[in-house]
Amino acid sequence: MLLFILHINPFLKRTSFAIVSALSWSIGTTILLCLPGTAFPKEKWFDSIWLDKWVHIGLFSTLVFLWCWFATKIKGKENRRFLEIAIYFFLYGIAMEFVQKYFIPNRSFDVGDILADGIGCVSGLLISLRVYKKNRPL
Repeated sequence: MLLFILHINPFLKRTSFAIVSALSWSIGTTILLCLPGTAFPKEKWFDSIWLDKWVHIGLFSTLVFLWCWFATKIKGKENRRFLEIAIYFFLYGIAMEFVQKYFIPNRSFDVGDILADGIGCVSGLLISLRVYKKNRPL
């Protein structure tokens, strides 16, 4: 059935891998952000290299990058859409800090995580602007 739909609708065929990738990464990120604090190893050297912050930067830069990839499949104002995606995921990161504080056992609100999420969103936006603008046919 899915193959039939993809055959009929060229838009779905063109966007299917991009949307599956973006949705999969979004779900995986949400799962990681909702794990209880006891699910993570407690190693002192993790703190010394700020591993948690690097993970947040990587998660959010990839989120923005993949959703911008999907956005390139839709005709229109890509620069504006890319910026909207980055802002949306920054707000998502802030919301997830509140979720962690109030609903996830052994997790807390961390302004450092919000800053790392913001750095990740800006990084994903800048990389997307560079990669997707360079590869776009004229």
